[in-house]
Amino acid sequence: MSWQSTTIAILILACIGYHQINASALMQQRNRRSIDLNAAHMLISDARLDKAVIPTAYKLEFTAEPEEGKFNGVVWINVTWLEPSDEIKLHVHQDLQVTQAVAIEPKLKTENVRIVRTERIPKKPLYVLHLEKSVEKGTDCQLQLSFSGQLSNETSEGVFRTSFADKTSNECKWFVATHMRPNNARRVFPCFDEPSFKTPFELKLARPKSMMALSNMPLSKTTDMENREGWVWDTFQTTPPMSTFTLGFVIGELHNIESGAVDNGVNVKIYGRRDYLEPLKDVPNRTRRVVKELQSYWGLDFPLKKLDIVALPNYYAVRPADNWGLIFFKESELSRTGVWQIAQEITYQWLGALATPYWWSDAHINKALASYMAAWTAFKIDNGAELQGKWPMTILYSLYYEFSKRYPHARITGMKYETTASKTELIFRMFNYTLGETTFRQALRKFIREKEYKTFFGDDIWSALTEQAHTNRVLCRQVSVNEIAGSWITKDRLPVVTVTRDYKKNSAVLKQRVYLRDRPHDVPDQDKMLWWIPIVLVDEEKLDFHNYTPRVWMKKEREIEIKDLPKENQFIIVNPEEIGPFPVNYDIQNWNMLAQYLLNNQEGRSRIPVYTRAKLLHDAWNLAYAGDLSFATALNMTLFLKYERDHLAWDPVFTMIDHIGRHIDSSEVHKKFETYVRMLLTPLYEELGSEPKPDEDRSQTHLRGLAKVFLCRAGYKPCIEEAQAVYKKWMESEDPDEGNPVANQFICPVFKWGTREEWEFGLQRVINFPPSRKQSERTYLLKTLVGCPIESWKIDRILNITILEDNGNFTETDIYLIFSMLTGGASGYTTLFHFLKNNWEIIKVRFENKPHLWDSIITSATNVFTTQEGLDMVSELYVQRQGEFGTAEYIIEKALRNIKEETKWSDENLPVIEKWVDNYLEQQNSEEKVKFLRK
Repeated sequence: MSWQSTTIAILILACIGYHQINASALMQQRNRRSIDLNAAHMLISDARLDKAVIPTAYKLEFTAEPEEGKFNGVVWINVTWLEPSDEIKLHVHQDLQVTQAVAIEPKLKTENVRIVRTERIPKKPLYVLHLEKSVEKGTDCQLQLSFSGQLSNETSEGVFRTSFADKTSNECKWFVATHMRPNNARRVFPCFDEPSFKTPFELKLARPKSMMALSNMPLSKTTDMENREGWVWDTFQTTPPMSTFTLGFVIGELHNIESGAVDNGVNVKIYGRRDYLEPLKDVPNRTRRVVKELQSYWGLDFPLKKLDIVALPNYYAVRPADNWGLIFFKESELSRTGVWQIAQEITYQWLGALATPYWWSDAHINKALASYMAAWTAFKIDNGAELQGKWPMTILYSLYYEFSKRYPHARITGMKYETTASKTELIFRMFNYTLGETTFRQALRKFIREKEYKTFFGDDIWSALTEQAHTNRVLCRQVSVNEIAGSWITKDRLPVVTVTRDYKKNSAVLKQRVYLRDRPHDVPDQDKMLWWIPIVLVDEEKLDFHNYTPRVWMKKEREIEIKDLPKENQFIIVNPEEIGPFPVNYDIQNWNMLAQYLLNNQEGRSRIPVYTRAKLLHDAWNLAYAGDLSFATALNMTLFLKYERDHLAWDPVFTMIDHIGRHIDSSEVHKKFETYVRMLLTPLYEELGSEPKPDEDRSQTHLRGLAKVFLCRAGYKPCIEEAQAVYKKWMESEDPDEGNPVANQFICPVFKWGTREEWEFGLQRVINFPPSRKQSERTYLLKTLVGCPIESWKIDRILNITILEDNGNFTETDIYLIFSMLTGGASGYTTLFHFLKNNWEIIKVRFENKPHLWDSIITSATNVFTTQEGLDMVSELYVQRQGEFGTAEYIIEKALRNIKEETKWSDENLPVIEKWVDNYLEQQNSEEKVKFLRK
């Protein structure tokens, strides 16, 4: 989340009624300090307007010509001078044409305002009205600007058109709609396009009589257009004060499923094209339930008289358009089951439209809280069935992975925005636990009431939580939620807490530091990073997972001591249920007690909630991968899985099997590890059965699917035989190029474990792939053909065909994809390395004018080795070909540094993993022998 550190701004305060703005209130200024992430990584680096002249109301007339792809209109903007100025700056996109601009004097004229010339600022979306003279503070007038532009046809932003073929009439039908977020209102009409300028809007839309128009507010009246037969004007009720990005409208042949009123009388309707109403039949019920739950949570009725939700055909935007009172979804998204996405967009009606972030730097916290509220609503409505296993674990585990890299986000600002918002969402969850749900809800209710029709800064939400926490005495008055939240949000990192118990004194020392997985652990300034960390603790004697009050807070302290812990033969669990987004490490004795309890105490194991069981597995494996815990200890934590059947506990295990397997697959240990995987998963898979059962829970289907994928990877014979049987039908078909009758899940096992004939058949299907079929199917086939095999001859064959023979059926994009896929396994990148080494001169000539392919093959062939043998191979090539790498010189030098680090990891961990797996396999074999003798 990115907040500006010091913002001096004018707050547009509450209106008198809906239609008047208090000009004196608009002149108020306030200073706010929001948590500063990094101003250089602002989501939107926008052309800011000065606050000398501000809008107080809009009246907009708009006409769209969808068949011609054009639009035009007139906007009247009431403005007020807060400071003397001889110019007025507005936002106008470069593609929008302003055909006329005049100033209209108010009836009670205070001063003449005359526009003498207009100016566009080069390379900026700014339009300047230069005045005859400087105008005094407090002056009011109305601007009238005529404009025209082109309807967007390729993107769903600004005002755009989309079409579909009507099945009944067999005609092409048009929709015209808007998506103003985040700053696209300037593409549609001249305006003050910043979220802080909240004003009423009066909208008048032209449309053919055969169509319908919807906007933020209910329709006020419809009148015939003069001089245009068959067209009418729709005038809508004036809106409350709102930001330009929440303005929206749609024009088209819409049909609705009426939902009926919610408790407070808000009119909810669902719209779509006539041919797509059937898939939307359950949407009214889901929407009604979401609105009811959110009204209950906020303690505040839906802020408008109506809510229209529209399924738009051929809508291209990444996310729905959450206009106030009018939400646009992709048809496929709206027709899905579940309520989470509907809940998120409806949450924005309160948090975003009713109360609006002052600037886009505060939009991160808005998004985070809306996502948290959507998850809360989904759990409230269906007890979390839709999100079971996805929230919060999916985002939490991905954050652990991303923030533990040496270079999070790979310096990609968009990814930074998403991960920061996700982290902030989990911080809200943490406060809901640690402050208590009652305090959390009371604070948000008070916040939303205070910010109705106003703007807010990120700190305002944290301040509301602080005030309520102090009032309810759940946080000492010397501490603020702002400070706690700031310690988490301002860092692109997460902490790890290490708990070392003193079993004689019944105490423990807790230390915090930066959590890092990637080597080397030499991140700059990591010693300076400290967090406010809530220490929630559960002990074996009580196993109370309902008390989330922190036993103590680590107040940005490097180390603390806690006392009065249980006896030395009882374990403790810190941060149960992932209350805070941080992993926890323990001393070996505590880890071993946890492992033994989960393995041997069947009744007690069920008393530890599945989220906590998953956390213990996830933390142990990730800490071992990072070098902070012995793999023997981490693998001990998996022993209880022979009794575990909840998919939530298994999910992190599949991830780590993948991570560890890829890291060690160039060593002899890998074959033993695959045997361990087969022995671990086979009982689970056999119990689940190979086929879904009638009315089976989705979680079981999910678990079976993952178990099967990983068993197939590990060489589980029934899986391979099943895949080959299905694949054989394709090989025996009369025209195999017409289509692929084999489900994707069967293709990789055949290419990995199957015969030469089977693999060659797949190769020919790629070469002969008909252009009439979906190219995505060919891409998937090529990926598996290259990425799945473990036999080097298969990889050599595809490399010879595509590079040495220069087969015309393979494009440069295909070759780039092949190099990328070969990094997925040791057989792939090792074979590619030898191919590069043995054919250096030919490849160099082939790629001398194609640096993207040259850099790609050097990266894929040298960068993934993890052992001393690989380091020796790459070092020898570097010395042998020094000076010949060209653009890839830095790539191989970086590869050598990386391989050295990975070699250290392998030297430290492979012997430990091998010893543990040997003992495990020996024990399993002994148990099987005992079972056999008993028979």
